[in-house]
Amino acid sequence: MATKDIEFDSHVMDVLLPDLVGHDKRPTAFVLYVWLWAMTRGGQRKTAFFSYQMLSDRTGLSKSSVQRAAAWLERRQLIRVRRRSATAVPEYAVLTPWVRG
Repeated sequence: MATKDIEFDSHVMDVLLPDLVGHDKRPTAFVLYVWLWAMTRGGQRKTAFFSYQMLSDRTGLSKSSVQRAAAWLERRQLIRVRRRSATAVPEYAVLTPWVRG
């Protein structure tokens, strides 16, 4: 896979990193958020479909860690997860609640 430059909103590193890793004690949630950002916003996409297994393989996190991180990010309203059915591959959208408009 080719490496490309990805721009992050400064809020991700200045506020979200210390909040998720330091305050919430959920570094896996930060890893997942950054990876999802790179795969969606970094590639100029609004959403993308990923199975838990694919997220696990691509991030190096265990499947259960990915599931907990996704649930935490969804609870914090940092990602939106949609499923067409209980067994469907989830569709992820990275949210930026700190941006107005």
